Amino acid sequence: MTSLATGLKGRSELGVALLLGAAGFLVFLDANGLATPYSKSDPVGPKTVPFIVAGMLVVCAVLLALNVLRGGKGEAEAGEDVDLTHPADWKTVLPLAGAFILNILLIDWAGWVISGTVLFWGSVLALGSRRYVRDGLISVALSLLTFYGFYLGLGIALPAGLLEGIL
Repeated sequence: MTSLATGLKGRSELGVALLLGAAGFLVFLDANGLATPYSKSDPVGPKTVPFIVAGMLVVCAVLLALNVLRGGKGEAEAGEDVDLTHPADWKTVLPLAGAFILNILLIDWAGWVISGTVLFWGSVLALGSRRYVRDGLISVALSLLTFYGFYLGLGIALPAGLLEGIL
């Protein structure tokens, strides 16, 4: 067992390949479950693009795994403004992750406008802005613009939640 662990040491990219393969498998399963009413005017159907994406994810996963197993390695970050010895800034990362998680938890119940406002406002607060009123107003405006942009521009209705009937 130790030989397997030592053989995989320094090959963390295999985890990325595994995630890509799992994502491809999940996309394939989800696409396979799509209901496709027969249509003579649309011979391709709605399953085609998800199947192509699933196939590309799996192919990328296999190619990445083969590359890593043959000794390939990703290059370390060489940016001049990045200090790889500096630890992560958890005072920024945790509130930012919290804003995203809160958005996920609120979107169905409270609706996009409220959860999006929480997401945008929480993100700018986590990133260091201290202009609370301005940031809050901009966050509400962005949420409303994206809500109506999706609905009017793309025909996709985001959840209205608590504001159902008002929006």
